[in-house]
Amino acid sequence: QVQLQESGPGLVKPSQTLSLTCTVSGGSITTGYYYWSWIRQPPGKGLEWMGAIAYSGSTYYSPSLKSRLSISRDTSKNQFTLQLSSLTPEDTAVYYCARELVVKTTTPRLRGQGTQVTVSS
Repeated sequence: QVQLQESGPGLVKPSQTLSLTCTVSGGSITTGYYYWSWIRQPPGKGLEWMGAIAYSGSTYYSPSLKSRLSISRDTSKNQFTLQLSSLTPEDTAVYYCARELVVKTTTPRLRGQGTQVTVSS
């Protein structure tokens, strides 16, 4: 059974860079034609697809975040990572990592429990 677990800081300061890691267990991130994505939900708002990295290593980003977002992976650890720069309080959200057979979705069939990130000085 594949499981995803997000990890990272819960509090970051404005202008800093957020780094979150998703650790995948029970299956490899390089097989199965899956896309491994990051999704977030700001307080009181809907889910937002941020970007994804494919089983092949190709990356895809939301146009609104592309200038600040980078997604990478460490296949030896079966992890993929989000880096979001130039943070503002508007980046405060619950961040989820997810797996799906399509690049862009806010309703993946498999996702982690989510991690709260607050951007505040």
